[in-house]
Amino acid sequence: MKSIYKLSLVALAVVGLSACNQEEAVAKKVELTTEAQKEAYSVGASIGKYMSGHIKEQEELGFAVDRSLIIQGFSDGLADKTDLTEEEMQTVLQGLDKKLNDKRLEQAEALAAKAVEEGQKFLNDNKAKEGVVTTESGLQYEVLTAGEGDKPAAEDTVEVHYRGTLTDGTEFDSSYARGEPAKFPLNRVIPGWTEGVQLMSVGAKYKFVIPAELAYGDRDTGTIPANSTLVFEVELLSIEKAVAAEAPAQ
Repeated sequence: MKSIYKLSLVALAVVGLSACNQEEAVAKKVELTTEAQKEAYSVGASIGKYMSGHIKEQEELGFAVDRSLIIQGFSDGLADKTDLTEEEMQTVLQGLDKKLNDKRLEQAEALAAKAVEEGQKFLNDNKAKEGVVTTESGLQYEVLTAGEGDKPAAEDTVEVHYRGTLTDGTEFDSSYARGEPAKFPLNRVIPGWTEGVQLMSVGAKYKFVIPAELAYGDRDTGTIPANSTLVFEVELLSIEKAVAAEAPAQ
């Protein structure tokens, strides 16, 4: 959520939210009949929802959060009578930012190392299964449903239905879930897709196991940890041949 006040994370930490300490708050009915009331409530709620996510993340990273002090700081900030100077708060909050970023990096590195180990094991186990073919690049595929006719070239545009998961079965993307197929030039996607879909004819459905180096490598996309081996079930619906470039006039 983007606050209308464009507050940074550091500034937001000073503001906090009393709703984060609901167990200590006394619930009361608020009047939201006038436009001014709705505006005031919306400002508070937007800041609160934004901060709620950051507080939750801070706790998940292993850092304790004293909600009562956040509430006190919020109240003092509104009254412009804080117990720390602006310079002191900036120093403290910059330090907090660094601690959180260091912890995020530490966790990301641990997940990346784990993904390498788990991915290699998954590839080794899958390779031994009947019907699985491993290409020279390391891509693994299994024909679930055979198709007929032409196969796409890398320059062609394809229409597909697909489901993508991590090796533990966590789904990170699915055209089936969206209720509509995807359409894209085959040479504009990850290398494992470009190679694998060229093996398919229209009507075919394949299962691909794509090593990290043919997927997103050491990039962390948020839903896909760095170094992840990916599993896709892909159904090729149609092929749109690329238009050949005309030769220049002599």
